[in-house]
Amino acid sequence: MRQITFIEAIREALRHEMTLDEKVFVFGEDVGGFGGCFGVTAGLYQEFGPDRVMDTPISEAAIMGAAVGAALMGLRPVP
Repeated sequence: MRQITFIEAIREALRHEMTLDEKVFVFGEDVGGFGGCFGVTAGLYQEFGPDRVMDTPISEAAIMGAAVGAALMGLRPVP
């Protein structure tokens, strides 16, 4: 069995779902070019672009509000 870290597993799952469904997008604090604080989203910005991997301001309430609004419109946000 292949052994990978938890972070690698999350990154692979995100990449898999984003490849299958163009409505899936990731957004949050430093998830774009920086790759998130633990590198979970590393490489996703380069692969999927700024429309699907976006940085947000440091405002958890705004992030959750945007996620709920996007989901209500039929998108699949991953905050």
